[in-house]
Amino acid sequence: MLHVKVMRKCLIFRDMQEAFLHYVWQFKKFDTAKLKTTAGEAIILHNNGQHNLNSGPDFFNAQLEIDGQLWAGNVEIHIKSSDWYVHNHEVDAAYDNVILHVVFEHDTNVFRKNNTIIPTLELKHVIHDNVFRNYQKLLMSPHKWIKCEPDFAEVDDFLISNWLERLYIERLERKSSGIESLLMSSKNDWEGVLFKLLAKNFGLKVNGEAFFSMATSFDFSVVRKIQSQPLQLEALFFGQCGLLDVEVENGYFQSLSNQYQFLKQKFNLSNMKVIPLKFFRLRPPNFPTIRLSQLAMLYYEHANLFTKLMTAETIEDLYRLFQVSTSEFWQSHFTFEKSSHDRKKPLTKNFIDLLLINTVLPLRFSYLQHQGKNASESCLMMARAIASEQNSIIKAFNNLKPVSDSALTSQALIQLKTEYCDKNRCMSCAIGNSLLVK
Repeated sequence: MLHVKVMRKCLIFRDMQEAFLHYVWQFKKFDTAKLKTTAGEAIILHNNGQHNLNSGPDFFNAQLEIDGQLWAGNVEIHIKSSDWYVHNHEVDAAYDNVILHVVFEHDTNVFRKNNTIIPTLELKHVIHDNVFRNYQKLLMSPHKWIKCEPDFAEVDDFLISNWLERLYIERLERKSSGIESLLMSSKNDWEGVLFKLLAKNFGLKVNGEAFFSMATSFDFSVVRKIQSQPLQLEALFFGQCGLLDVEVENGYFQSLSNQYQFLKQKFNLSNMKVIPLKFFRLRPPNFPTIRLSQLAMLYYEHANLFTKLMTAETIEDLYRLFQVSTSEFWQSHFTFEKSSHDRKKPLTKNFIDLLLINTVLPLRFSYLQHQGKNASESCLMMARAIASEQNSIIKAFNNLKPVSDSALTSQALIQLKTEYCDKNRCMSCAIGNSLLVK
């Protein structure tokens, strides 16, 4: 019977991930009674150590007894003992304090610099059968979208809720790193960072990079200086995007062109590095002309926009700040050349939701962290008050189990799919962990 179990475990040996062994070691998912090294020495675990997610040994500050002697130090984990040499640990001083080598299969002895053998624990015979069986089920899953697809609906709601909340914060933290880079390049000007992020998100997926390149083609101080002049704001945005490089016979276009030539000379502007805009396959309300005018009107109507967004106390306060429309000309146009039915073109609630999700809340999180304040609480509260996004990832998860009811959960599910499911990081996922111990 034991032989059959071992054979079953060896079937997926070549596909095993070290992350699984990290999980097994961290949470003691193996028979801890009568543990022995490969040399037959008794092992008693007192502390498995602290999981290290950076470079260096896998677990720090472990405490254990080997053959009656107490040891304190680090633990390194591999699929095979010989991986120690494959990873060149024998020449890395960071591994000098390893007191136990934990492996799935022992195939060679590993030596310290003084030629003494590092004790090795082989897990192949001691991992709990149910844990290994469930891991095998996950690993061999024929489902291509996510590996836990058949079992996702059965996962405890409370566990999912807590995990998604953590994933949302993780996503905000990831976005914060990008904001930090922008802050440095903007000389710590938070208003300038906000402008660049808003511009990118006003452009959506099709023109996001083009709008961003426009916003980075001049210093934000230019916007500050002309903020009370809506025509000049539009001239700046349209001109830098290359929309004024044609001949159009109407008074508004000529006014924009004249204003842009004045601004270009005054502020020594260049748009050589601005990415060309795209109109193809866009619905008219998302034409870059409309979005640029709305962006200009937002800055015309709100001086100190960053401060207003950061000090807003409720989600309703944020929505009110984005109650803006285009300038008058664009109420009856989608392009410079052709007129259309005359109507206002305000930012829709769905569009404002995208701005809040992708710009305001990540920036608010990063800013509050800089202020040494609790960044998580207010962002979680506001994200819960915004409607869930609707895309292929959210729809697929909801088809397995209705889980997305707000922007918090939809953002978390995107983080889950892209950073865990797609990368087969089941062992780092609370849902994957829960399925291993069923």
